[in-house]
Amino acid sequence: MKKDNWILKNLIIGAVVVSAILVLTIITLKTITRHNQEQSVPDFSGMTIAQAMEKAEQANLRLEVTDSVFMPRMERGVIFRQNPVFGSMVKKNRRVILTINSLQPKRVNMPSVTGFSLRQAKAELSGKQLKVGKLIYTQDMATNNVLAQLYNGKEIPAGTMIETESEIDLRLGMSWDNNMTSVPSVMGYSLLTAKDILTDNSLNLGTLTYDSSVKTYSDTLSSFVIRQAPTPTDSLAFRLGAVVNLTLSIDKSKLTEEQQ
Repeated sequence: MKKDNWILKNLIIGAVVVSAILVLTIITLKTITRHNQEQSVPDFSGMTIAQAMEKAEQANLRLEVTDSVFMPRMERGVIFRQNPVFGSMVKKNRRVILTINSLQPKRVNMPSVTGFSLRQAKAELSGKQLKVGKLIYTQDMATNNVLAQLYNGKEIPAGTMIETESEIDLRLGMSWDNNMTSVPSVMGYSLLTAKDILTDNSLNLGTLTYDSSVKTYSDTLSSFVIRQAPTPTDSLAFRLGAVVNLTLSIDKSKLTEEQQ
């Protein structure tokens, strides 16, 4: 009988020890992993590295620059993109990967697109990491034939070194019997895609308006068209080179409201 009591006593002691070890392990893991102690990632876009480092230190986060791009409309050397994105919930000491806007933009040789069609010129410029800017139409026998290529209002010769992502304006021909176009729908598209669609339809991008949901530079990149003027039409009712004004948002409900 005493032997049975000794065995039972040791089993109880063993169970208590195992339970204590499990509880200690759980407490330790919670401390190490900072269980339920997540925080929101700040928005570093548009900041210099020094500014971002100061903000990251306050939030107990680590920053690492791993890549760079060149955005001509953005200040040189500031943060363009981050991962995790703004608003993500992470634990302290999490690493945030940054892409910055390059201090030294890449330069390319300006190609010659004179004599090309608008579609061919657009493809040639894109291959050189250049963009079609304003479409300037003038009376000519061949519609959408490139008569001149311009940069900052002046003709730019082929072979000129120019920064990538620069916009090249095109002076185009327009015959008297082929000078009208329709306005396509660009609703729901990003600004870059909307611009491409308008260019393909011989139209110019006009005034851009961002609604109140767009608060940061990151928001502008992820925004989409919720309103356009003129509204879409299938008829050839607008002269080549006409302007289309856009309103952009990141609020999907606004797009639904406009489509109703």
